[in-house]
Amino acid sequence: MSKDLTKRAVDMLLQGATLLKEPCPYCSGVRVMKEGQALCVSCGREPEKRDVPQQNNQEQKTSLVETLEKKLETLSKELEQETDHQKQQDILKSINSLIEAIDKIKK
Repeated sequence: MSKDLTKRAVDMLLQGATLLKEPCPYCSGVRVMKEGQALCVSCGREPEKRDVPQQNNQEQKTSLVETLEKKLETLSKELEQETDHQKQQDILKSINSLIEAIDKIKK
């Protein structure tokens, strides 16, 4: 562990960084993280940065609503076929929960 790395880690900690529970994937050393940047105190390596494609918030909401609507359709078909009263009540509760969730997401 070099003095430069130690000093950098101490500076990061003084500025609000936190010690990570997970060890360095390269040398199993102690890591410090601040603002999404992790630094290994032992080897000084940082994990490779990878671009993760992100959907915008509206696309995520639309995708989630579509998934919930498919579940709603499936439950509706199950309800049509079900003859047991208790199971019908359970399906209706699930349908009601889905409808509430869809309304919350759309708002």
